[in-house]
Amino acid sequence: MTVVTLVLLAVAALAPALGLRRGTPVWLVAGLAVTALAGAALAATATPAVRGVALGATLVLTSAAAVTGGAPAVLASFRIARRQPDAGPVPSSPAGPEPPPGPLRGGRVIGLLERAAVAAAILSGWPEGIAVVLAVKGLARYPELREPQASEQFIIGTFTSVLWAIAVCGVGRGLLT
Repeated sequence: MTVVTLVLLAVAALAPALGLRRGTPVWLVAGLAVTALAGAALAATATPAVRGVALGATLVLTSAAAVTGGAPAVLASFRIARRQPDAGPVPSSPAGPEPPPGPLRGGRVIGLLERAAVAAAILSGWPEGIAVVLAVKGLARYPELREPQASEQFIIGTFTSVLWAIAVCGVGRGLLT
């Protein structure tokens, strides 16, 4: 079952590569990542603590899935939020609704770094590090949060990103213990 768990973590980590192809719906990519993560979580419940090569593979694949797999989940959560009655009009393109450029620049890179820091904190056994990551991000983004819709974008993106990283690292910790 360890191999199954690791393969499913790899699928969750590689799912965003499907999003590189134009026209692949974000919900499909996010659904694949979430399904792979759910399967990995179920398989991890039936495995003993990993050792040796499996330990290294667990750390690498858990980190990769936490960092890369969260991007489609964040984009999907933005699209769900825009469909709410109070969201206002949604700009569209031939490929479907596009996220507005938004007031928060650099969000994708910051999201990758945020998920990497959360994964490092959890996998190293220092969950308090999540509070440090969120505090630093909040302080760094504070001046931008006064722009229209910036606070919603910040909260939705941050919560989705951090929850994804915590869920993936929960599977990884399940394999480690």
